Amino acid sequence: MNSVFIAAIGVGALALGYRIYGRKVSQWAGLKEDATTPAVALNDGVDYVPAKHWSILFGHHFASIAGAAPIMGPVIACMFWGWVPALLWIVVGGIFFGAVHDYCALVTSVENKGVSVNALSESVLGKFAKVAFSIFVLLALILVVAVFAAVAGATLEGTPQVVIPTFGLIGVAIIVGLLVYRTNVPIAVDTAIGLLLLLGLIVLGYYVPIELPARICSIAVEHPAKWWTVILLIYGMVAAVLPVSLLLQPRDHLAAGVLFIGMGFGFLGVLVSHPTVRSPAFVAFSSGSWGAMWPMLFVVIACGAISGFHSLIASGTTSKQLPRARHALRIGYGGMIMESALAVLAVIAVTAGLYWTKAPAGMEGFVYQDLMKEQGWIRTFGAGYGQLTAPLFGALGALIGITMLKTFVMTTLDSATRITRYIAGELFGDTFGVPIFKNRYFTTLLVGVYAGALALSDWNAIWPVFGSANQLIAGMVLLIATVYLMGRGRSWIFTAVPAVLVFVTAMAALVYSLLAFTGAIQVKNLPRSNRLAGIAVVLIALGLSVAFKGLVVVRAALRGAVTVATRALEGEEGAEPMPRGPGC
Repeated sequence: MNSVFIAAIGVGALALGYRIYGRKVSQWAGLKEDATTPAVALNDGVDYVPAKHWSILFGHHFASIAGAAPIMGPVIACMFWGWVPALLWIVVGGIFFGAVHDYCALVTSVENKGVSVNALSESVLGKFAKVAFSIFVLLALILVVAVFAAVAGATLEGTPQVVIPTFGLIGVAIIVGLLVYRTNVPIAVDTAIGLLLLLGLIVLGYYVPIELPARICSIAVEHPAKWWTVILLIYGMVAAVLPVSLLLQPRDHLAAGVLFIGMGFGFLGVLVSHPTVRSPAFVAFSSGSWGAMWPMLFVVIACGAISGFHSLIASGTTSKQLPRARHALRIGYGGMIMESALAVLAVIAVTAGLYWTKAPAGMEGFVYQDLMKEQGWIRTFGAGYGQLTAPLFGALGALIGITMLKTFVMTTLDSATRITRYIAGELFGDTFGVPIFKNRYFTTLLVGVYAGALALSDWNAIWPVFGSANQLIAGMVLLIATVYLMGRGRSWIFTAVPAVLVFVTAMAALVYSLLAFTGAIQVKNLPRSNRLAGIAVVLIALGLSVAFKGLVVVRAALRGAVTVATRALEGEEGAEPMPRGPGC
């Protein structure tokens, strides 16, 4: 099948989903388009600041949610289960699950003074549910930091050409930040300067690859990937305590530009080169490396279809910058649709840009299986992306694709470490009253050390646990949204059905992983691990406790009682029962 046809089907379906189903979701959610947003009502010039234009906020939101995961998951899934099931889940999941989740997280936060989903969980389900939910999120975020530090470290070892652009972006972001905040240079000019400097770093890295020396401070460097992993973790910890205006904001701005340009050239390359898909539509229902298609494919693809991490961004930063309520749909729902389009590009890059099993003479370095085994998923995507864009960039195409990914790995490391610090401080410092956790340096160090202990092990084993935890968070957020909508007398079936399906699938994946970690079943990329088995047990227990509490509240709501959500959110202990929503 021609790759142009697949791109048209995937992107076209996502666009129609946004235009048709997105509008219905907007109606069901009930956000008033003329409502004053928290960014305007609570503008403090620090956290609550309305964006000058919705497109600026879209860039921030998209750069924050679209890390490397929507590429990593599809690259793995297409090889072990086939591109058809991967593509179907990306499109269906993006429209009916992920985008609904992201939009509802944004709406509930906007309607409640921009508070985080953690705070909403207490209002809707009670304090115990908030504590369980917070611990769950905390563990999931530590897994995020560990996975991306590990895969990024391996990439820096295998592709020394990306070392200069990876770390050089830090300096470029600081320069752009100074231009934005200290000069009157237009933002468009600042952005152009930053992107040109990054392009220069890519070219410089191509000609000046950087490798670690044989010894550092008289210590032999036997495993460079692990050294790079530690260096990246140190970067994440330092970046997480710096002022957001110094690095986070300008880097996100540049990252969004890099992603938009990278996606644009990627799909343009598909049109120009229009290669035929060489990978099989279906590979196997059960993979010896990753397990059964259900539930493992769904959690391996992770953020390409739905991600609980997005709710932390939507309710943590985006809701505090939304200038107008009517822009919530294009940012919350549309941002996820765009991320699913990125996942579609990843599918095409590795299935049409690379060869399956063997390649013709002169192309031996572009075999899908060989690249995955020897170079890892980042190099695999880069090679496929480079083949798609070869008519546009020549030999630089692969390096541009890898640099694009590395940009978002760094973004994920920074953002995830910072958010983990926030949640750990709120949970242990505020809720449990442990003073030392209010010290951001101590908390950040603790997060980095624990993530490092996981990162220096096998990242393949961590990824499905992260995917399961990530989607369980999404299921919990959809449950919270369901109870919230029921308490407000609005339609709620459109969140309840995805909540159940996502929760069951993610929980099944965690149980499946637990069986592998304990040796009950044999899965290559899920080896025996007491540490990961312990994490899986904790996540399962927390997930079940939140789900049980949610079912109790839903049952009470269906009986017509005044829900916890209604009492807390309305601020009236003796409020009259709210009418139940008619559903969809």
